[in-house]
Amino acid sequence: MATLPEISPAARGNYEPVIGLEVHVQLLTASKIFCSCSTRFGAPPNTNVCPVCLGLPGALPVLNRSVVEFAVLGAMALNCRINRTSIFARKNYFYPDLPKGYQISQYAQPLAEFGWISIASTGGEKKVGITRLHLEEDAGKSLHEGFADSARTTSIDLNRSGVPLIEIVSEPEIASPQEAYEYLTRLKEIILYTGVSDCNMEEGSLRCDANVSVRPRGEKQLGTKTEIKNVNSFRFIRQALEYEVERQIGILESGGRITQETRLYEANQGKTYSMRSKEEAHDYRYFPEPDLPPLVIAEQWEKEIRGKLPELPEARRKRLVAEYGVTEYDAQVLSSTRQLADQFEEAAKAAKNPKRVANLVQAELIGRLKAQGLEITQSPITMKGVAISADLVESGAISGKMLKQLYDLCFERREDFPEVYQQEKPEQISDRTLLDKIIADVIAANPQQLEQYRSGKKTILGFFVGQVMKASKGQANPALVNELLRQRLE
Repeated sequence: MATLPEISPAARGNYEPVIGLEVHVQLLTASKIFCSCSTRFGAPPNTNVCPVCLGLPGALPVLNRSVVEFAVLGAMALNCRINRTSIFARKNYFYPDLPKGYQISQYAQPLAEFGWISIASTGGEKKVGITRLHLEEDAGKSLHEGFADSARTTSIDLNRSGVPLIEIVSEPEIASPQEAYEYLTRLKEIILYTGVSDCNMEEGSLRCDANVSVRPRGEKQLGTKTEIKNVNSFRFIRQALEYEVERQIGILESGGRITQETRLYEANQGKTYSMRSKEEAHDYRYFPEPDLPPLVIAEQWEKEIRGKLPELPEARRKRLVAEYGVTEYDAQVLSSTRQLADQFEEAAKAAKNPKRVANLVQAELIGRLKAQGLEITQSPITMKGVAISADLVESGAISGKMLKQLYDLCFERREDFPEVYQQEKPEQISDRTLLDKIIADVIAANPQQLEQYRSGKKTILGFFVGQVMKASKGQANPALVNELLRQRLE
């Protein structure tokens, strides 16, 4: 992080941050909000366009029904009240990538209001209010580099113009950069569970602007805020907020005043920079969109959409603990995505011991997937394979070490566990007579370690276990090896 003037802990403790977040989420529809153009990411510039999203004279918008359904579903998942009637408005401002000279959005009467998200805080769980969730169209994109004449000109790609967004505005109730990180993590998790967006930050499907101010601790009146825009990861948002809070406290402590402005975060320097003075809402000159009628969500339609709402992360975690006997931590990990939770339950229902399945998914499967940059849907080991491997360990047919080796082979060969197991046919040795002979040979070959054990150095037992496992090529039953070794050594 960039260097700031030194602030004493006492001075820092005299202030408290107040943070509000504005999150834009692109809805996962095939076509745009007011026309039939594709929303596909990565198309050649200015190919997914038509007279409507280009704002040509005489072209009229027609609202996409799927956009509304997705927005209502997302609002329900965030505990929002769906307004029976909402109004589209024109938000007027002039950017090169805004072809109409205004953006169709919602202002005075949004689609949904008064929601909340529960987050982890220093004092336990905390509810952060959601002021509003409204629909709007995206603008195009200004390209400032990558072209032969980029030093002199800006290029415009209007493929994104008219792409459907929901904007989710939090209450100014977030009290630290870490709470902001928690809020965004929970928000993304919930939206992903609904399936209304892929929340891909690299492709711009989820973008966040942060409003932050500081005030004397205990004060009710809000301080002057700054807005931080165009930050492309939750980690960087947290870092940008940490810097900005320190910067504002430093200014106030030195007798200065905070300027209301929009700032950008430079990740390489860990520093925010002034971009422009901050406009107030009235500067956009909102007025009702004359080409679109009021949006009415009929009661029956709302019920139909609510029927599509999936079991959400918090409810699912509680059920995983209750039904499968996993710990709360296990449930947290296993429900981090809807796909992972679905696949875990599929395996847990098929296996003898769901807890062992949970352990294998976390300790053996997820680690290997992360190491190779794979998603759970790309795993060579299916959840059926995990269930089969869990049962083999449970019955004593294979050891934990053998399972690790087999999982490594699965990832190496890109084959599922049952196939690799049949190819390798490893069997755990549980024959007492055979193991007793191996143990006798190991003890005879290590008289010095035997003497150390009998003189009181009991930790040498681990050495003998390792030697027996090595001699048996990892196939000896570890529990039985420990039992027989103790008998021999004593």
